[in-house]
Amino acid sequence: MNGRERVLAALERRQPDMVPIWEMAYNESSIIGIAKNFVAPDDLPEPKLLMDMSDEERFQLLGGLMAFVRELDLDGVTAVSLAPRERVDKEHMRDALGVVYHLSEHGEPYPVDGPIKERSDLEGFSMREPADADFLMLDLFRSTFPEKSIAYHMPATFKLSWTLLGSMEQLLMAYILDPELVRELARLVTDHCLQVVDRAFEKGADFIACEGDLAHNPGPLMSPAHYDEFIGPYHREICARVHERGGKIIKHSDGDLLPLVPALIEAGFDGIHPIQPQCMDIGKVKKDFGDRACLLGNIDCSFLLVFGTPAEVRKNVADTIAAAGPGGGYIISSSNSIHPGCKPENYLAMVDAAREYGRYPELAGA
Repeated sequence: MNGRERVLAALERRQPDMVPIWEMAYNESSIIGIAKNFVAPDDLPEPKLLMDMSDEERFQLLGGLMAFVRELDLDGVTAVSLAPRERVDKEHMRDALGVVYHLSEHGEPYPVDGPIKERSDLEGFSMREPADADFLMLDLFRSTFPEKSIAYHMPATFKLSWTLLGSMEQLLMAYILDPELVRELARLVTDHCLQVVDRAFEKGADFIACEGDLAHNPGPLMSPAHYDEFIGPYHREICARVHERGGKIIKHSDGDLLPLVPALIEAGFDGIHPIQPQCMDIGKVKKDFGDRACLLGNIDCSFLLVFGTPAEVRKNVADTIAAAGPGGGYIISSSNSIHPGCKPENYLAMVDAAREYGRYPELAGA
């Protein structure tokens, strides 16, 4: 089987010839750190945010990413939107929707101000239409890696709604104080998501990685009842559109997602990512839900890939595949993303161990 076949088989809860290897995201410095093992340092840019790179540096960065995807023979790769972003000042940037983000050297930019403050701001407000340039990474990956599975990374109803408001707290308070605003926002952003889904599959995506946390370590950020009222119906629309397009869709969320997993499966998600090991036991999740959803992730990027040794990573990979792999329906990846703190040598150990321990016949005792 090739990588595309492996990933799609796992997303269908079938058993491919080996556990597929895929990652939801790498950031600029992690790409450079890993790529240095495969390309000359002069062919890579200095670490900085993508929006601060010249066109030449962006091509170098993408070249480095594609080099290690090819050399490590990863089964899948994720394309992200290249919609324009601009720097506001040293600590902030603005995206194409008018959302302002605080920048950090240690993680993803975080929304701090949005164009919607109250329901009246929705009058005359429209979401930006997806543009061809947004999908250039997807175009490049599809043409370069016909044998690999290509995911398209996109936020959905909850994440886009609170981003437009400028904070998650504003949306969660509106569940009680202004539910009509919540519904109007959900309709607006879900219609946008449906457009993005259509374009992504026209461009050759195999599956959607639907980002946006619904939980933190203690548990979900909203009650199951609020999920069912304000998020679930829109998730069902998005999942249905993906399936109409012949694709698959997975839901990403950090934290203890367990109370929401049944609702996410009912909404139509084909997979759950990343089964964070600090608060979810992948063996238990496999036992309870492995016949209804593909599981992805669980290799700890908070501590193990940051502070551990390659030997410790290899053992964890073997243990995780033993727990989640039998019968298929598991894709190995980190417990979130390969961020700046992850040691390149530990990521390489993860990939190598996945190939060594990821053959299903040995796991099944054949």
